[in-house]
Parts: sequence; C-alpha cells; structure tokens
Amino acid sequence: MTAATHSTLFPQVPDTPDAVLEGLDPEQREVATALHGPVCVLAGAGTGKTRAITHRIAYGVRAGILQPSSVLAVTFTNRAAGEMRGRLRQLGASGVQARTFHSAALRQLQYFWPRAVGGPMPRIVDRKIQIVADAAAACRIRLDRNELRDVTAEIEWSKVTQTVPGDYAAVAAERGRDAPRDPAEIAKLYAAYEDLKRDRALIDFEDVLLLTVGILQDRRDVAEQVRAQYRHFVVDEYQDVSPLQQRLLELWLGERDDLCVVGDASQTIYSFTGATPDHLLDFRTRHPGATVVKLVRDYRSTPQVVRLANGLLAQARGRAAQHRLELVSQRAPGPEPVHTEYGDEPAEAEGAASRIRDLIASGVPASEIAVLFRTNSQSEIYEQALADAGVPYQLRGAERFFDRPEVRKASAALRAAARFGANDTLLDDTVDLPSQVRAVLSGEGWTSEPPAGSGAVRERWESLAALVNLAQDCAATSPGATLGDLVAELDERANAQHAPTVQGVTLASLHSAKGLEWDVVFLVGVAEGMMPITYARTDEQIEEERRLLYVGVTRARERLHVSWAVSRSPGGRPNRRPSRFLDGLRPGSSAVAARSGAGGAGGIERSLTGGSATVPAPRRTSRTPARCRVCGRSLRDAGEMKLMRCEDCPSDMDEGLYERLREWRRIQARSSGQPDFCVFTDRTLMAIAEAGPSTPVELARIPGVISRKLQRYGADVLAICAGQEVAEEDPDD
Repeated sequence: MTAATHSTLFPQVPDTPDAVLEGLDPEQREVATALHGPVCVLAGAGTGKTRAITHRIAYGVRAGILQPSSVLAVTFTNRAAGEMRGRLRQLGASGVQARTFHSAALRQLQYFWPRAVGGPMPRIVDRKIQIVADAAAACRIRLDRNELRDVTAEIEWSKVTQTVPGDYAAVAAERGRDAPRDPAEIAKLYAAYEDLKRDRALIDFEDVLLLTVGILQDRRDVAEQVRAQYRHFVVDEYQDVSPLQQRLLELWLGERDDLCVVGDASQTIYSFTGATPDHLLDFRTRHPGATVVKLVRDYRSTPQVVRLANGLLAQARGRAAQHRLELVSQRAPGPEPVHTEYGDEPAEAEGAASRIRDLIASGVPASEIAVLFRTNSQSEIYEQALADAGVPYQLRGAERFFDRPEVRKASAALRAAARFGANDTLLDDTVDLPSQVRAVLSGEGWTSEPPAGSGAVRERWESLAALVNLAQDCAATSPGATLGDLVAELDERANAQHAPTVQGVTLASLHSAKGLEWDVVFLVGVAEGMMPITYARTDEQIEEERRLLYVGVTRARERLHVSWAVSRSPGGRPNRRPSRFLDGLRPGSSAVAARSGAGGAGGIERSLTGGSATVPAPRRTSRTPARCRVCGRSLRDAGEMKLMRCEDCPSDMDEGLYERLREWRRIQARSSGQPDFCVFTDRTLMAIAEAGPSTPVELARIPGVISRKLQRYGADVLAICAGQEVAEEDPDD
C-alpha cells in the first residue's frame, strides 16, 4: 500500500531550474512552467498531480520567480502535507509552507488573536462529542452513543457550510439532508452546544476556520499582513473544499489571482461532509483568464484497468460528468479485470480469500493486496474468510469487527443469555437459535428492518445484523446449536482475528481507500442495494456512488477483481443483481451508450487578451475509436492519435512547412517567455504539416489545437500553411 500517484524522486537536489523539469511529461511540464495568473489543473487518477504541483513550486523557487516564504500550499490531510514538504525539500525548495487548511488557519489565529481579540486564545476541545452530550442533557434530549456521533457530525456539516442554528432546519430541508434526529431538535442541540462552548471558553476544529475568516473580514490590517506574507497559493484536492474553506481562501487571496488549484470532479466522494466540486467546476467562470491544464496520462494502472474506469464515467450523468477526464494508460498491458458472480456472500468472501491466498503463494506481497467494500459492516465476513484461509490482514479506517462497542456489548448480552437464559422471559417464545439471538439483540437496538439513513445508527444495526446472520448460518450447519455454542464460536473467531498482522492484506471501505493504491484490488459486494447503496435516492446521490466505485477501480495498479453475490446467505433467494454501474462493462451485460461532454485529452488552455472572435472547434457527436488514416488500424497511443496515423505508417508531411512552423514556434515561445512546447508540441506541428489545413475549421480538427490556441495562433498557422510570411520580431535579434 502506497500513497497514490507515487513516483520516484530525484536522488539528489537538481542543480539548475531546468533540471527540476527533467522527467516530467509534456502536460506536467506545462503545469510546472505556468507560474503566473490563475491556473486550474484537472488531474485524473494516477496522473502524477502531486509530482506536477511540487515541481511547479520548486521550478518557480529555483528560477527566482517565487520566494519560498511567500508560497502557501494547502491540502487536506497531514499525511499529504508531509509528503509535499518532503518532495519540495528534495527538489531544493525548502522554506515553502505546505499545510492543511486547519493547520494554516490555526497558525494565523494564534498569531493574530492578541491583536485582533485580546486576552488568551480559547482552548481547542479534544472531544466535542462530550460537549454535545452535555448539550443534550441541558435540552433534556436523550441520545445514545451512536446518535451522539451522528448529531456531532451534523453540527460539523452545519459549520463548514456556514449554517447557523436558527437556519439549520430550513437549510437541511432545502439540501435534502437525511438528519439523524428531528431537524428542530438538532437545531436546538446545535444552539446549546455553541452556548456551552462559549460559557467554557472553548472552540472546536471548525471554529478555527470560522474565527480566522471573521478576523480577516473585520480587520483590514490583519488581512493585509497575511496577504503581504503569502502571495502565491496552491490548493490540492480542490474538489473537496467546503464553502467555509473556499471563503478562507478568498480572504487569503484578496484581489490577487496568483492561485493554482488541482482537482478531479470525478473523485468527489465526500459531499456528506460539506465538500463540493462546484468551486473547481466554476473556476474558469470566476477566473475567465485562467490557464487550464488537463493531466490524463495514467502512470498507475494498466490499460485494462483504465478502460474499465473510463467506461464507468462514460455512463455518468450530471455536472461533474460533463467535466470528466478520459485517462490514457502509460503502463504495459496487464490482465483483464475479472468479474465474478457468487451464489451468496459467504461464497464471495471465501472465493476472494482463496484467490488472495493463491496470489500470496505466487509471490505477491500481502501488503500489495486490498479488499474494498462499500460499508464497514461488510468487513466481518472477509475478516473471517481471510482468517480461515490463514491470510494475515489489517483493517484501515475502521475498528475490527469484534472491537466495535456494539459488538462487544452484544456479545456480552448473548453470553449472559446463554448462562441464564432459562430464567429470561425474553426467550420464552423463542424456538431456535436464530430467534433467540434476535430476541436478545432486539434489546441492543436490532430490528427486523434496517433504519433509514447512512450514519452511525445504520452501521450499528448492520453490525448486529451480522451477528443475527451468523446465528442463522450456525443453525443451518448445526441444527441443534445452542446460544452457548454460538458464544464459543464468537470467542474463537475473535481470538483468531486479533492475531498481529503487520504485513497483511488491507481491508478498507471505499471512502478510506481514497489516496491509496495496491497492485491487486478486490472490489466486493458490487451489487444493487450496496453499490449504489439503498439510501442513495436522488440523481446526485446515485452519481456520487458511481464516483465512489470509480475511485475503487482506480486504486488498482495491475489486477482488479470485481464480484457480487446473488443471495445474502446460502440457500437464500437469488434476487440480487450486479450493480447497474457495471452494465455494458462486465461480460454478458448489455452495452450502455457512452455520453459526450467529457473533459477530453490532456493539454493546456492559456488565458487570452484581445484577439479576434473565437472559431469554435467542431463538437464531437460520438466517441468512435480513433483510426489510422493510412492503414485503418485502431489507435491507442496518445502520440499516434494526435498524428491520426500509426508511428510506422508512411508520413506525407511537408518537411519545409514543418521547419517553418518550428521556427515560428521558437519566436513565439521566446517572445512570451515560455518553453517551445507551450505553444504547440512537436506532434501537433507534425500533424499540422501533414494535414496542411486551409481553414480554421480544418485546423481545429487537429488534436492539440484547442479553441484558445486556435484563437491565439490560428491566423499565423494558416498563413504559414498558405506559404505566406508572418511578421514577427525575434527577441534574440
């Protein structure tokens, strides 16, 4: 398991600014050299976005364009910020601040508090859930542990979306929030929570951002000092910013536009926390002169994995889908993804465990294998299957099943019932082991129907339901099994699964797998009702589920296994079907037509000032495969697709025209202070010299001639193709 888009760093600090650019692909180099004005990097999964933006900062610092102390790079996790700082040091750009939003805001808040507010700064609470509990007691509202967690999360969402207690009920209704309690109750709890913090001189994590925003808004002198310190901003994972974080970023910037954002709308999977891709999607509207660079060369996954990932997004709907990026794998071919249907969930888990055992026996390290599922409640059956197969594993982003509080409490209740059940009236009407377990666990919160929503209450129910299912399986295999037998089975399983597992297979939810990658990935439970999850009802929720599966697929480097079960338990009704997201992508399923409007190929779009009216590029109405115009073979390589012919097919390029175009490009690049390829790449010039376009429409059909370049350079290029001289002053003269 490694950080996503991991790449080999320089063994030693580059000795020149140009050396910093070595090893970057053309689009990454375009990111690194686009140092002025607003820049938006649309970076697909596995395309090396961290490499591109760290080299951009390092190149700017080493070239003397950026002062290290004036750069603030912002990301979302301490791990990502630490990785960024390490890469910058190796590139000779020490002194650049790389922090999370909260870390940067806290640093500023601590520094300016005495001047802006006065007195000691309030203490930051360690566990806000205790204050929520106190607020519930003050309001005479009873909340169990799981409800406390859900209400706490709802308060956090309210604060990052800048929703005050009095507006909560209306905003929650407007945005279709699935509130864990009555919205009026949550609003009351939220207000009481804020009152308690104020009375106790405490602030929480979200207050750090809110208070920093407040000071920057109210104190012009403070805002000017911050803006004098930081002049250049880089924001990673921009699709995940909340409205509150966006407001803080705007206050840091002021009226300036030295901002570089990096993101991928197709990896927006945290909207339930307040994150929104709207700021990324609206970037070019807010900054009309922005340079936009698209990274689509996937260095992580094989062409087979990338093809499945692209296929998932080709069926997507909605605004994010209109800006999707079609990845182009840069790796050697690998095996096709394996799609497997199982009769029931235990068989699915055993099948995955068996394959994993064989992979490890063949030499694949256990740490390079992951099993990814939609909800944490699915982990237990895979923990058991791997334990039975003798495969070590580790859980990421979740407690071990038998360590979960509700499971420990339920196990204790079952143990007590097994010991004293004869005197327990709760068991009077039970006739077999499953009914006894259901009766006992009904006192712990289990019901025959799952609760609505997707929070902690649902996860708790799913944990208890797993115990009910285990009792049913136990009774099916041993009809005379008792509660005592079940408790003994639980103890044996718990003991087996608590063995140390240092180099184990990773078990993780899809959400917690974001930012990671493995050689082999098993995507399990990919069936309707789980993917998309049953409580995803709106079009927006369904599309986020599709993006979540896309994130799972793009975690795999070499091998991908996708599976589902038609029944929950052995002998059950086979009424489940594979996820709709796999329609047309798995063998034997009906094809679904691809949708147009994708983000398209990689490249750069530079800002324009003045110029003639834009000549729009012809709109693509279908996504038919690119074919060689000489031999007709399907083209896969990005360079061949740009030339519209195979590399080894004969070229009809006008060599004289190509050389005139290269000379014109050299002059253009030097006059604008950019590398030659930022005007047009060699491949694009070759394609122009082969096609010999005579009209703007013909020129626009050539890959690499995007609308902005057509507007800026089209007249010159067409004049050169027509044999005319283009007046241009060479800055070298």
